[in-house]
Amino acid sequence: MRGSFLQVSTEHRGLVFDPRTKLLLLITMSTFVLGGIAGEKLSFLLPCFCVLPFVLLLTARKYKTAALYFILYTGSYLLNLLATPHLTGFPAFLVLGCAGILTRFMPSMMLAVYVVSSMTVSEFTAAMQRLHLSEKIIIPMSVMFRFFPTVADEFSSINAAMKMRGIAFGGKNAGKMLEYRLIPLMTCTVKIGDELSAAALTRGLGGTVKRTNVCKIGFHAQDVIAILFCAGCFGFLILDVAGVL
Repeated sequence: MRGSFLQVSTEHRGLVFDPRTKLLLLITMSTFVLGGIAGEKLSFLLPCFCVLPFVLLLTARKYKTAALYFILYTGSYLLNLLATPHLTGFPAFLVLGCAGILTRFMPSMMLAVYVVSSMTVSEFTAAMQRLHLSEKIIIPMSVMFRFFPTVADEFSSINAAMKMRGIAFGGKNAGKMLEYRLIPLMTCTVKIGDELSAAALTRGLGGTVKRTNVCKIGFHAQDVIAILFCAGCFGFLILDVAGVL
């Protein structure tokens, strides 16, 4: 069975970043791009953030995902830049809303795809334990960390099964697509949540004895560069808020 694009590939993960570095990059991306707090003075940081997921996806050999991100983001940006000034009324509002949402959400979403698809649960758990977080936080996040990839893989299997039965846009039973795909997905989602919770407890999460971990994590040269980049972005933000810039 063909794996989901969110499934972790331990062979092709691109640059080997520490899980804490990946989470810091994701927080920084969400703050400046999704949160939109950069402002005009820090607008020079936005191209760096928008290119970062594309580069990381290429290093992880996720060429289709990287190409999809490039096409969608570039198309939305050009549409917002070239078409909006020539439109008025509802069409302008529609184009501005769709293009604005894509350009605001896509970088953070693609970076999240890279983080989820390049980091195992064991690495994530080890990183959170290094940060001395409570297991009340680690256990739910560990379950959710594999929840979305598992649901995506299950949805792909449901789509393949429905296509074999002719339930598709081009099939005879196109009107049953919502019923025959949504209800099995909802049922599987509940079961997946229960199974992942049981798997987390089976692996020793939440026990009284400290859980050991064999995966190796640590900071390297690329981690230092990424951390300095994030620290510089927040430094610029602090200086901007303080009125220094």
